[in-house]
Amino acid sequence: MSPRARKGRAATRRPPARRRTRRPGKRRQHADDRLIGLLVAAALAVGLVVAVVGWLLAHWWILIVIGALAVMTGGGWLYQKQQRARWEAVRAQGLRYGLPQLDALHHSRFEDAVRDLMRRDGCPDAVRVGGSGDLGADVKATDPYGRRWVIQCKHRRNGLAGSAVGTPDLQVLNGTARQVHGADVAVMVTNGRVGPAAADRRRPARHGRPLPRQSRAQRGSTGVAG
Repeated sequence: MSPRARKGRAATRRPPARRRTRRPGKRRQHADDRLIGLLVAAALAVGLVVAVVGWLLAHWWILIVIGALAVMTGGGWLYQKQQRARWEAVRAQGLRYGLPQLDALHHSRFEDAVRDLMRRDGCPDAVRVGGSGDLGADVKATDPYGRRWVIQCKHRRNGLAGSAVGTPDLQVLNGTARQVHGADVAVMVTNGRVGPAAADRRRPARHGRPLPRQSRAQRGSTGVAG
């Protein structure tokens, strides 16, 4: 092949294609930006903390003032809490309900009243549990002797003129107080009256526990009395 032909062939030959360098993706760039931002924020935070600590050390008396204010605030809050507890105890000790008051209560408020009277008379854990599916227990409490009380409340809007508490009500309490609720003392409290059959019911509860008879919530001002 002649030199001229070789030269023409070399001129028509294309130069090799250059490989394109890949640029870092946008996600990686965003991640790097976030990392740099976090580092800058951390550095600023550390600098701020160091500056504040240095300033407080230079003005140490401010720490004493802040500590004194915190102690005074905490002491005032504790004193108010103790005062409220004392007034609540005084109020509880003086809690009284007259029969007209009991008659005027809603049935749920009647249960609250029985609970409050139990708390007043030395059962601080007394709680109202009455409601749908209570299985004969409206109020539960533990007395200072460790006995578990289960109380069923029967409120009558018309007081003595309302329907009487009957034997089925006592049977429910008798059948669930000990077995279901673990009662040592089972009590029926009502502002109404107890029917003759229920009043004459003296058969002991199961497991040898007697069932106290309760008629009208008499002497309500002295507690839950029977």
